[in-house]
Amino acid sequence: MEPENDTLISDFLLLGLIEDPELQPLIFGIFLSMYMLTVLGNLLLILAVSSDSHLHTPMYFFLSNLSLVDICLTSTTIPNMLHDIWTQNKAITYSGCIIQMYFFTLFVGLDNFLLTVMAYDRYVAICHPLHYMVTMNPQLCGLLVLGSWLISVLNSLLESLLVWQLSFCTDLKIPHFFCELKQVVHLACSDTFAIDLVMVCSAGLLAGGPLSGILYSYSKIISSINRISSAQGKYKAFSTCASHLSVVSLFYSTALGVYLGSSGTQSSHSSTVASVMYTMVTPMLNPFIYSLRNKDIKRALRRLFVKTHKDQ
Repeated sequence: MEPENDTLISDFLLLGLIEDPELQPLIFGIFLSMYMLTVLGNLLLILAVSSDSHLHTPMYFFLSNLSLVDICLTSTTIPNMLHDIWTQNKAITYSGCIIQMYFFTLFVGLDNFLLTVMAYDRYVAICHPLHYMVTMNPQLCGLLVLGSWLISVLNSLLESLLVWQLSFCTDLKIPHFFCELKQVVHLACSDTFAIDLVMVCSAGLLAGGPLSGILYSYSKIISSINRISSAQGKYKAFSTCASHLSVVSLFYSTALGVYLGSSGTQSSHSSTVASVMYTMVTPMLNPFIYSLRNKDIKRALRRLFVKTHKDQ
């Protein structure tokens, strides 16, 4: 007889960032402000790109998709965290935990693939500028985004289904503010070989592969920039990918810190802090990184505000 799966009737407990009750209102205010800033900033970026015909290019098409995914990523975890702090209820149902895990894995994967696609876009623009519009045609751009969605959905679905098959016993406390895959698997009392194998393969193929693609693209970009004779030309070429490079560095440095640099419960706190960086801080900063030094985005935002003011 197979052991009963206790997760059918049990809840998980999300311990959150800090257990000190006196600091909970401060944490609530900070994360509410960050969440609102993230949603507002990325929505403005999407509206600016969609409303300005000059920005209907492959680079800004991928950027608007990245902004949409960033909104979805933060909305997967932060509202539930704020609800837990407000109600002082740390419990999350088993099915709710699986669903949250599914969408979180999905949107993190999409972030990963879209950053890779954007690196390829910059590679074509700088290394093969005469063929850029032919190579990065609307059909290819659509296929790249669709492929990113398809791979992310299938990977997230596979991992979630494997977790669904696990059995959990008595210790259902997750030292995190959301149902993070590794933390949940660590609590299982049944054999986790299959899900461990899938996680290793996913990290190697679906994270290492795109990262290798980004590094290869930028090695070619740097090589092409070095061949430019004028300093002004080098600056102009580098400025077109500086924002993307900043986002990539911030995303991968924190994400790799969570999934490769931490193991077990001893580093759960540092893992949680790193998770805040790439699930909250990076999506919040993306609109500012891409707009502060981008004259096209600034111009589109001014037009959007002027148009909104006139309509009122």
